[in-house]
Amino acid sequence: MTGEAQLPSPGPADGALHPGLWARGLSFSYRNQAVLREVSLELRPGEWLALLGPNGVGKSTLLRLMAGLLRPTAGEVRLGGERLERLSSWTRGQQIAFLPQNGGYPEDLTVEEVVLLGRTPHLGLLGRAGKADAEAADWAMTQTQVTEFRHRLLPTLSGGERQRVLLARALAARPRFLLLDEPTNHLDLHHQAEFICLLAGLRAQGMGILTVLHDPNLARLADRVAFMQEGRLMALGTPLEVLQEPLLQSVYGDWVRVHEVDGQPVVLLGG
Repeated sequence: MTGEAQLPSPGPADGALHPGLWARGLSFSYRNQAVLREVSLELRPGEWLALLGPNGVGKSTLLRLMAGLLRPTAGEVRLGGERLERLSSWTRGQQIAFLPQNGGYPEDLTVEEVVLLGRTPHLGLLGRAGKADAEAADWAMTQTQVTEFRHRLLPTLSGGERQRVLLARALAARPRFLLLDEPTNHLDLHHQAEFICLLAGLRAQGMGILTVLHDPNLARLADRVAFMQEGRLMALGTPLEVLQEPLLQSVYGDWVRVHEVDGQPVVLLGG
């Protein structure tokens, strides 16, 4: 493929020199069925990395592995120089926030109560929220622009408002890395644009962001794009390097077209 992005090397043996969150030779199987095959990937502080690929290729599994919610069959995930499984769940939760596709909460919780749940990794098993936790929750609600409904119940919010609240919950931990699984699903165009602007602001503050996305035209706004197919990492590079017709057509069909506009790829269906 002309201009094809190069896949990463397995990564340094000593992660202490690399402050990112990175996977090396990562594989995962479920009931003897391979889901992920030897994936090497690094999420750097202050970058937005978009993860693309068709359904069922292991994107969500990769996010869960990098959040420490699953243990790999082979390979490793490191947070800086530490293997993730050697860190306590509290330490992981302070450094890495994960927002799944569907986050269910009791309907009798207010927005503020939901956001404060994000402080759990800092409280320990029996800890109680204090001034620092309230300040972190206030910061998270300000970042996501949900402060005005802090006393409303979650079910009274629109889909876009609820998604911002769940993001605020993740941000309340003040993590270094934010992992989001299809965060723009079920959002209309206006709310998608708001959400992407919010991610850009967090990136500018030094947060590393990894998002699973379906729409390549949202992924082109990221710093780098990783493309997965059948459990493997097929391409990794800038949006212009990865979002090319040969790769996309090999996966989605010949009706996919890519045009370059102002130095950025635009993916279209049809001619």
